[in-house]
Amino acid sequence: MSSNRTAPLRRRVGILVFDGVKMLDFAGPAEVFVEANQSVDGYEVVLVSPDGSDVQTSIGARIQVSGAAADSGSFDTVVIPGSEQHPSKFVTPEVLAATRYLSWNTRRLASVCSGTFVLADLGMLDGRNATTHWKFTRDLAARFPKIAVDPDAIFVRDGNLYSSAGVVAGVDLALALVEEDHGADVARRVAQSLVVYMQRAGGQSQFSASLSGPAARSPLVRRVIDLICADPAYPHTVQTLAAHGQVSVRHLTRLFRTEVERSPAEYVAYIRFCLARDMLHAGQSVTEAAMAAGFGTSEALRRAFIARLGISPRKYQQRFRSTGSAAGLDPAFEQAVS
Repeated sequence: MSSNRTAPLRRRVGILVFDGVKMLDFAGPAEVFVEANQSVDGYEVVLVSPDGSDVQTSIGARIQVSGAAADSGSFDTVVIPGSEQHPSKFVTPEVLAATRYLSWNTRRLASVCSGTFVLADLGMLDGRNATTHWKFTRDLAARFPKIAVDPDAIFVRDGNLYSSAGVVAGVDLALALVEEDHGADVARRVAQSLVVYMQRAGGQSQFSASLSGPAARSPLVRRVIDLICADPAYPHTVQTLAAHGQVSVRHLTRLFRTEVERSPAEYVAYIRFCLARDMLHAGQSVTEAAMAAGFGTSEALRRAFIARLGISPRKYQQRFRSTGSAAGLDPAFEQAVS
């Protein structure tokens, strides 16, 4: 990739599409860059294909392209999306050749979801850190042992190469790129306009709170968990939860400890904490996060953060203010946040 070229005022963003490309993988990032133009005249989005032909996406829609990758000129940013198909099918010699050409003519190169396999196949990620959708991470690590695969990150930056997890993570990555180019205020306006989270940092988990840790096995526990997650701020008690499950308090507590390794009360507290944490990531105030998550007061939320992480919610929010990965934080702290 070229690294000394001065980027133009209006950055060209090239997106490589091909037959079977996953629609959200390229449409999500494209919308972020286009939406940014409402605040700054910052981007020109160009769709290219390996041979210049229009392509059919994963949902069957045909997409018109501007031309072939080899005829597209230089870019500030190139995005390689993934596909619903297995990488062994969509990573064709034509896709590889097009990506290789684009990589020679761009300042930075990013992959979305299984698009990481394209960069990996070309050897671009050897000796680097990368990620992909969680269901492909084990395959990526096995096939390309020279890559340090992070199976949980939403996106990873290693120099001028970026990789991201599945679908919506491409939006997170695009917001981070907009922030690099035009600052956090512009990226935040884009996120607000698209009604998405602004500050899911790269190192944040691919999994939501309700998907973290052991999975509930019984329909009864899953039903109670769905009730908690649907309205974490509700004044749930072990008695009301047991009544919802139509079992005794003792039986529900035993099932929760067996299946999710927490008591019902501890699970409610955990979901509330995760909701408040995500709201802080999204730029909400400490008071707003405390009320929405069911803590009642900002002081109660402060005590919860001190107990879990050893810092106040305000200091936590300052550490995760940008879309970038929380590089430089103590590993134990990062593990506690997840």
